[in-house]
Amino acid sequence: MSPDSGLPGAFVVAIPARFASTRLPGKPLAPIGGEAMVLHVARRALQAGAREVWVATDDARIATALEDLADVRVAITDPAHASGTDRLAECAAMAGWDDDTVVVNLQGDEPFAPAAGIRAVAAALRDSGAQMATLGTPVEDAETLFDPNVVKLVHNAKGDALYFSRAPIPWHRDAFARDRQALPGQEWLRHIGIYAYTAGFLRTFAAMPPGRLEQIESLEQLRVLEAGYRIAVGISPEPFPPGIDTPEDLARAEKRLQSPA
Repeated sequence: MSPDSGLPGAFVVAIPARFASTRLPGKPLAPIGGEAMVLHVARRALQAGAREVWVATDDARIATALEDLADVRVAITDPAHASGTDRLAECAAMAGWDDDTVVVNLQGDEPFAPAAGIRAVAAALRDSGAQMATLGTPVEDAETLFDPNVVKLVHNAKGDALYFSRAPIPWHRDAFARDRQALPGQEWLRHIGIYAYTAGFLRTFAAMPPGRLEQIESLEQLRVLEAGYRIAVGISPEPFPPGIDTPEDLARAEKRLQSPA
């Protein structure tokens, strides 16, 4: 079965869009091609064929920016939420989704998320039977592998995540002892911060206390692994550009929009 078969309309997309950002204040409203970033993200979700698209935000200015997208709904959530997962759990309650509703968590800083990738993470959840699913894509250069801002992952033979880390995992002992400037083979995956879960598991996830590994790596998905749940890993069927976290990322996004090729 192809990743897309039977999926249009079989899932909803929820986009956490927090106004405050340490490195890029007001990030959801940052302009790309003259339009707020959150508009680009919401359109990607619509293109993927989601049954519903919601933006979960803490700021009315973000809701105002979305007024012209009639098919996108907005949930004004508690600004005190500690994470996007908490924000989406409140959104799920406001939307009235039942426990079996498949929810794709598309980050609000992914203006170039491919529609096929959004569908692929929903398919990975459906096909795996795991409690949660996410995506990875091959790491293509050593600079990316050793960048602590880029999250890497490893999975088992069934495709379930074993670990996520800011460190370069797996560590190629012999090759890296000789040279860390080139990659020996295709052993590494960059984690793409998109998730799928049922609304029921989303509520379970949000209710769990932070895990020890999560706090060490500052990676919320480790809470799920540490608690003994499965996270299925799909490979993105199309290039999935990194999200936008800094003014430099924003400048690159603007350049990409002007020269998509």
